[in-house]
Amino acid sequence: MVEQTLVSGLELWQWQQQALKAAKTADVSPDELDWLLLEVANLDRLALRLESFKDWKQIRISLPLADLERFWQRRLHERLPVQYITGITPWRQFRIAVTSDVLIPRPETEQIIDLAAAATKNSPELQQGSWIDLGTGSGALALGLAATFTAATIYAVDYSPAALAVAAQNARNCGFADRIRFGQGSWWEALSVRGFSGMVSNPPYIPTGDLPGLQPEVLNHEPHLALDGGADGLDCIRHLVETSPNYLRSGGIWLIEMMLGQAETVTQLLQNQGSYRDIQIYPDFAGIDRFALAYRI
Repeated sequence: MVEQTLVSGLELWQWQQQALKAAKTADVSPDELDWLLLEVANLDRLALRLESFKDWKQIRISLPLADLERFWQRRLHERLPVQYITGITPWRQFRIAVTSDVLIPRPETEQIIDLAAAATKNSPELQQGSWIDLGTGSGALALGLAATFTAATIYAVDYSPAALAVAAQNARNCGFADRIRFGQGSWWEALSVRGFSGMVSNPPYIPTGDLPGLQPEVLNHEPHLALDGGADGLDCIRHLVETSPNYLRSGGIWLIEMMLGQAETVTQLLQNQGSYRDIQIYPDFAGIDRFALAYRI
């Protein structure tokens, strides 16, 4: 959103009051409306809470009120995620650009970066070298790697050229354009580089048959390419288990996100492959077994 529009505080307040009533009717949290106004009008939380902005003569908003209303109606009736309306979502210390070409980064995925940092705490050699984010989408994990492993070269791969364009924009916006190298293609095959210190991935892991049961915000708006993991949800994870030993250095880290109920199978896949050691499963904030970490033998 690049267009700037001036409105009076009273106009914006009147729109907010109407939008709040519509949100209640549609069973959408009013917190989403607050977040939307924080983004498009650059208001602060105190001004929102006290409604003091209604007395301001002018407020600069990033799109006309008519467009704001149109987008809000799409949020209510088409379940368009508010992050796609603003084009921005917070993630770790970043403000990440998102479009419908990429998944909206989830808070639990932030833990992948924390796990990678903890796993390399006593291994300076692993903190250097090369790290890769496979299926980068918005580039969130690549940004997290770049901020955490400041001496490493970061690679980011995605099959979708449109997703890579968003990731490259985020790398520029966050000051990592010279630290992150991008590759378009299928997983490791997009690169000829080997000997990585570590890889991270939030791959598609939802079983195809489960997709119709997803929230409409996800099912109808987020890219299915980044969601559909095949019949049992493990197609991409199986591929990463099998192919990653060819690209990781000895002692290198293999770290992925998965869904509820997949931990036992993923552990077995890693054990059966024979190239991994010290296989560990970690829970997310809700206590769900969400992450698998292993080391290349």
